[in-house]
Amino acid sequence: MAAINGISKIAFLSTYPPRECGLATFTEDLVKSISKSPGIQPSVIAVTNDEEYSDSLVEYKLSQHDRESYLQTADWANKHVDLLVIEHEYGIYGGDCGAYILYLARGLTIPFIVTTHTVLLNPSAQQRIVLGELGRLSAQVVTMAESSIPILSDTYGIPSGKITFIPHGVPNLSMKSREKLKNDYGLQNKQVMSSFGLLSPAKGLEYGIEAASKVIADHDDFVYLILGKTHPCVKARMGESYRQSLMDLAKRLGVKEHVKFIDQYLTKKEVMTYLQLSDMYLTPYLSKEQAVSGTLAYAMGCGRVIISTPYRYAQEMLDGGRGLLAQFRDASSIASCIRTVMENPLQKQEMERKTMYVGQTMKWVNVADRYVQLGIKVVDAHKKAQPSEDVIQLIRSLHRPISAAKPITRRKGISVY
Repeated sequence: MAAINGISKIAFLSTYPPRECGLATFTEDLVKSISKSPGIQPSVIAVTNDEEYSDSLVEYKLSQHDRESYLQTADWANKHVDLLVIEHEYGIYGGDCGAYILYLARGLTIPFIVTTHTVLLNPSAQQRIVLGELGRLSAQVVTMAESSIPILSDTYGIPSGKITFIPHGVPNLSMKSREKLKNDYGLQNKQVMSSFGLLSPAKGLEYGIEAASKVIADHDDFVYLILGKTHPCVKARMGESYRQSLMDLAKRLGVKEHVKFIDQYLTKKEVMTYLQLSDMYLTPYLSKEQAVSGTLAYAMGCGRVIISTPYRYAQEMLDGGRGLLAQFRDASSIASCIRTVMENPLQKQEMERKTMYVGQTMKWVNVADRYVQLGIKVVDAHKKAQPSEDVIQLIRSLHRPISAAKPITRRKGISVY
């Protein structure tokens, strides 16, 4: 990678805290992990809607809905970094299906990598065009699910040789034991299931609550924790009506003492603490197309038994007995999975062992190293594809400036060069 004062510069284009979204948290974790790599100087180009940033890693801002800002950002990147990593999610860029990102991509003279956070099985025509063109222009495309590789190739026309699998990262924090944390949080002698993340109707949490009501009849020690604020976009559109509907459901089913709502945006340490004290983690998402889930990845990193609906990422991550899959929109199916975990402690231990084994490979230090190695490979290939200075000088010598050429005079006074 081209070096400036011995330091290679790589920038990440993404949302970034204080914006409250999973993509912002992902980028913060990745960039701060890469910053620990010797000889690498990462920075952030933050996609913004007037957010203010205190983190010194944010070196430039892209105005999400200003088309001209995309051209200006490309110009800045060309002058200041060796490699750009574009975190891609349709909703964070301006234009139809985030099409403004193509203005930036076409303006780059440096190589860039695309990390895909949403890979749809059945995209609209415009969604296919945007991601397909972004992939065509890029040097490499990263997916966090191996199952997305054939989809990126077959549906979006991105050559499979351009696609690299790098898993979603997870924090590596030292934690107390599960039982000690349960005591600290007043959950001693409880069987705890949790779900966390920004609340939205797509999360299907109502089915988790209904499942809890079916389990509690036989397991009065069961507690379900629903952790996280309402998603800002959902709150802007419909207020707290979804959260209130969940609370009303718990009350109506007579389980409000067993279903606890933690209405706050959790720090990474808080997230990992709640996961550590949990016996099970639930993602009852409604969409089959969910290509990646940061919350499920975090649960893998903690070695927790995961119960999930069979969206694509969950099927891949829970393969080989690393968790249990329930049917979509089916509280009875989820309840059956919960009972399996609670009533079979040896099976629970084996699932935790298998999950922890994979989770260890997903620690941010390992993921960051894979991004660094991919970046070095991309920039080296880009440099080799450029003509050397000797070749450039030879080409220049073969093309005399027009002003130095002597005219060839023909009859009738016409001269040509």
